Amino acid sequence: MFSRAVRPALRAGGAAVTRTAPPNAANFATLREIEGRLKSIKNIEKITNTMKIVASTRLTRAQKAMDESRAYGETSNTVFEKAETKPLEDKKTLYVVASSDKGLCGGIHSGLSKATRRLLTQNPDADIVILGEKAKAQLSRFAPEKIQLSFANVCKDIPTFADAQAVADQIALLPTDYSSIKIVYNKFINAQSYEPSTVEAYSEEAITQSANISAFEIDDEALASLREYALANNLFWAMAEGHACEISARRNAMENASKNAGEMINKFQILYNRQRQAAITGELVEIITGATASADM
Repeated sequence: MFSRAVRPALRAGGAAVTRTAPPNAANFATLREIEGRLKSIKNIEKITNTMKIVASTRLTRAQKAMDESRAYGETSNTVFEKAETKPLEDKKTLYVVASSDKGLCGGIHSGLSKATRRLLTQNPDADIVILGEKAKAQLSRFAPEKIQLSFANVCKDIPTFADAQAVADQIALLPTDYSSIKIVYNKFINAQSYEPSTVEAYSEEAITQSANISAFEIDDEALASLREYALANNLFWAMAEGHACEISARRNAMENASKNAGEMINKFQILYNRQRQAAITGELVEIITGATASADM
C-alpha cells in the first residue's frame, strides 16, 4: 500500500502517460514535411538552373568547333564521292559509336544505342568500337561479344583532332581487316533536335579499287596515310557534332527540369499555405471555445 502522499503523484504520472495529442498535431507534422520538401525542391531548382546556364555558355563554343570540324569532314569526303569509292562486300564492317561518359542530357545516348542495335540486327557479322561509357553500358547488354575496343573519358571537353587521331591509331591496330568503318554519331540539326547518323571511313583496298581514283594522281605510298587521315578526320567530325548535341540536349533537359521544379514549388507552396491556414483556424477556434466556456462558468 502506498501512502496518501504518494497517491496524488501516481495519479499525475498516469495522466501524463495517457495524455493524448492535440487535434491539430497532424497538421503541424504535415507542415514540417511540406516545408522540408519545398526546401529540397528549391535546392534542385538552383542546381538545374545553374547547369542550364553552364550548358548555354558551353554550347556556343561547341557549335563553333562543330562547324569547323564539319567543314574539314565534308571536304575530305568529297574526294571519295568524286572517286566513287564504295565499301567492299566480302569483308566485315566495323561500327564506331561516338558517345560520351556524361548523363543528365535526356535520351541522347539511348537513341544512339538503339540506332546501333538496328544496324547490328541488319549486319550481324559486324563488330563495334565504343567511345564513352554511356553507350558501352547499354550495348554491353545487347551484344558484349561484338565490342572490340572501348574508350573512357572521351569528349569530356570540346574534342580535338589529336583525340580523334589517338582513337584512330588504336582502331588501326585491330587484327581484323575491315572493308568499311561506319561511325555512328548524333547529327546536330538545331538547338532543339538531333538524329543518329553514320559517316563512312573506307579501307585502303576500297580506296585503291575506286573507279575514278586515278584522276587524283595519288601515290600508292600515300594511300595508307590518306586512309588514316580520313578516318581521324571523320572521327573528329563525329565527336564534335556529338559533343554539341550533348551540350544542347543537357541544356534542354535542365530547362525542362527547372520548369517542372518551379511548378512543383508552386503546388507545394499553395498546399503549405492551406495547411498553415487550417492549423491557425483550428487554434483560434479552440481559443474562442475556451474563452466562451470560461465566461459561461
